[in-house]
Amino acid sequence: MKRFATILSAAILLGSTAMADGHRSAAPEGAQAYIISPADGATVSNPVTIVFGLTGMGVAPAGTEVENTGHHHLLINTDPATLEMDTSLPATDQIVHFGGGQTQVTRELPAGTHTLRLLLGDLNHVPHDPPVMSEAITVTVGFDDVTAPRRHLCAKVGLR
Repeated sequence: MKRFATILSAAILLGSTAMADGHRSAAPEGAQAYIISPADGATVSNPVTIVFGLTGMGVAPAGTEVENTGHHHLLINTDPATLEMDTSLPATDQIVHFGGGQTQVTRELPAGTHTLRLLLGDLNHVPHDPPVMSEAITVTVGFDDVTAPRRHLCAKVGLR
C-alpha cells in the first residue's frame, strides 16, 4: 500500500509539473485584467492599496481547476517581455502572487515612481494564452513626512 501511495504521489507531481511547464490554459476572447485604483499617474502615500479588476473571466485560487478562471499576479517595475510565459511565474518582490484569489492588496512601496501591471495566472501560476494582462500604470509614492526628502537626499550624497 505504501508503494502505491508513493507511485500515486509521484504521478500527481509529474502531472502538475507537466502542466506547469509548457501547457498554457486558453484565455477567452476579450478577457482583460485592469487596475481599478490607484489611477494612472496618481501620487499616493504608504501604505498603497491596489485594487484589481477582471472582465471576461473569473477569479479562483491557485490550484483550482475551473475553466476561464485564474488568479492575479502584480508586476512591480517588471517588463513582461522579460518573463517566461510558458512556465510558472516566479514569486519575487517584483512578481507578487495572489494565489488565494485576492482582488486587492495594501502594501508599502519605496518612495519614488513605480510601474504596476496585473498578469493573470492559471491554477499553476502559468499565464494564459494569450496573456490576460493589464495596461501598465505609473504611480508616485510620496515621502511619509516633511523631513523624508531631506533624509533621502542626504543619504544619496553620504551626509547625515
